[in-house]
Amino acid sequence: MQEHNINQLYSNTIGMTFQWKRSNLTNYKKINLIFNNTGLHLTTKELEEFLCYVQKALAASSWCKEYDGKDSKSILLETPFQQLSFAMSYKDLESMKDLIKGTLFQLGLDKFIKDTL
Repeated sequence: MQEHNINQLYSNTIGMTFQWKRSNLTNYKKINLIFNNTGLHLTTKELEEFLCYVQKALAASSWCKEYDGKDSKSILLETPFQQLSFAMSYKDLESMKDLIKGTLFQLGLDKFIKDTL
């Protein structure tokens, strides 16, 4: 992937998000969320929904926070897509939440700037 072909939105320790600048792909405007060895191509609405699933998983497993020192992949993260779920550590879930929130913030900021100028 060549960096000049993408518009990076946000990155942290678990992954990054970007949009293609130009492409023949029909979904080039979707947000590409890359973490570990996985890539998801989501609309903004799907990304917001995914954030809700991450927050629910964090809330339901807050007891894991103290026992996650071994970085165990003990928490099941359901997704808006019925056929897809992930096993993640509490630390990774927190990083995923940050990645999604940072991306949504950047998208909102970009829209604000575009609308203002």
